[in-house]
Amino acid sequence: MQILDGIAVSAHIKSQIKQETEKLKAEKGKTPHLAAILVGHNPASEAYVGNKVRTCEELGFGSTLLRFEDSITEAQLLEEIKKLNADDKIDGILVQLPLPKHISDNAVINAIDPGKDVDGFHPITQGKMLLGQPSFLPATPYGILLMLEHYNINTAGMHCVVIGRSNIVGTPMTVLMSRNAQPGNATVTICHSKTKDLAAITKTADIIIAAIGRPRFVTADMVKEGAIVIDVGINRIDDATRKSGSRLVGDVDYDNVAPKCSYITPVPKGVGPMTICGLMKNTLEAAKEHV
Repeated sequence: MQILDGIAVSAHIKSQIKQETEKLKAEKGKTPHLAAILVGHNPASEAYVGNKVRTCEELGFGSTLLRFEDSITEAQLLEEIKKLNADDKIDGILVQLPLPKHISDNAVINAIDPGKDVDGFHPITQGKMLLGQPSFLPATPYGILLMLEHYNINTAGMHCVVIGRSNIVGTPMTVLMSRNAQPGNATVTICHSKTKDLAAITKTADIIIAAIGRPRFVTADMVKEGAIVIDVGINRIDDATRKSGSRLVGDVDYDNVAPKCSYITPVPKGVGPMTICGLMKNTLEAAKEHV
């Protein structure tokens, strides 16, 4: 069993991004610039955005963090996005989800200029991805592809089972794993909360990508020997042995599933760092387009 180490892989990829960024600055006088919008004070969102801003600094990107109270109206937030769309210095825009209930995620995502949609959520972006046209890939699926590529895992002909159908991970992951590319060329089955006899399906999988948002949902009896398991889940559970009283676990019962796997991602330090890599690669590509 080999651990797919998101920290090590992301360090390698960030080194490449940093070199490309320095070259872009030297040759074109262009510095990639990411704008992040954070609404409210959700601790997880604070941590995620903080990581992204720190990574921008590490890579030599510019970054702008716009913070708003959760009392901001949808109209006010859309106006802030409009300003960022019009700002030539800004190459990428991300709005950290979830948003307060009175603000429509779709309205906000649709308001972002597709040329600055480095999270890869806009309908135009996802439509281009579906058709195989050049586009920004959603950051988490992109990060997973980068990880598979780094470890030279040939996915052609494999049966890939994706558990979860969100627009952020599950649905785009099925498209990317089935397309004529490497990684890709897999035969993909998408499963979800209404799937009957899920274990019978997952036991046939060469690759399982778990993104259902339920702690330790994938158990050892659902996984065949030698499978590759990618755990996208980040769930906080109670743990009296920890000083904080809680800890992070994935959607996979790691301790019992790992011994059966050929490759597996840990949680944390697996897919999470790769998501940020996907975001930063998209921002760099956006900057190149905006020279």
